[in-house]
Amino acid sequence: MSNIEFAVIGGSGLYEMAGLTEREALLVDTPFGRPSDEIMVGTLYGRRVAFLPRHARGHVLSPSEVPYRANIFALKTLGVRFIVAVSACGSLREDYAPGHIVVPDQLFDHTKRRVTSFFEQGLVAHVSLAHPFSPEVNRAIAHCCRAAGGTVHEGGTFITIEGPRFSTRGESVLYRQWDMSIIGMTTSPEAFLAAEAEIAYGVMAHVTDYDVWHESEGPVTVDMVIQTLQKNTQIAQDAIGRLVRTMDDWAGDFPAHHTLKDAIITHRSHIDAQRRQDLAPLVGKYLD
Repeated sequence: MSNIEFAVIGGSGLYEMAGLTEREALLVDTPFGRPSDEIMVGTLYGRRVAFLPRHARGHVLSPSEVPYRANIFALKTLGVRFIVAVSACGSLREDYAPGHIVVPDQLFDHTKRRVTSFFEQGLVAHVSLAHPFSPEVNRAIAHCCRAAGGTVHEGGTFITIEGPRFSTRGESVLYRQWDMSIIGMTTSPEAFLAAEAEIAYGVMAHVTDYDVWHESEGPVTVDMVIQTLQKNTQIAQDAIGRLVRTMDDWAGDFPAHHTLKDAIITHRSHIDAQRRQDLAPLVGKYLD
């Protein structure tokens, strides 16, 4: 399974794409429990690719119930080095309109209930997250989305709220004052955990609405979100195909693949053997 370098986290419909062959569903156990669902692995343009439905098939997990640690850890054990996260988002900017795609370069965590790190219980690491998304993966996402016909914006800060409810208007107006660009419910802690797992991670964020700050637009509804996502599914699938087909051009050894090099602060003699074993896929090369 070590040849599965590329993974997509998003809706279960993303892997229903033409050209994906030799499919198999993998059920992976991790020290953090099981992932959201079986991981669908298939061959696309000659490469083995993994698809993980973030909310499980049928969308049965709320944003706070998603087993983020298990999801990222499972992909790491399969050999994944690049993740493209496909997400829905609300826009906090006039120029980021519904139907557009945003590839953010910054992240603001406004969640309250989520475990955001693998490193606890006797093994501490402090990872630098000044740049939470891989610039190299971001550029590839933006290029392939444009080639697929999408209207793409590069840059901006993605604020993650707890959910599952949508924002109040007061909250939405405040986030705009904070200079946030888009808003969603799942990128934190997903991006942080990918960084700790030394996986290069980028987001393809599909704007579904103007949240509730926009006075000339109605409040966001589930129906509004679903309709826009359905329209953009073809663009997302096309862009994913292009990303896989052109991996030789954009993929490489990035700084994101070495985030733990100087991050582990716990003295080796104080690391519990079981903890060392549990986190071996993440830290083994640094502790051996």
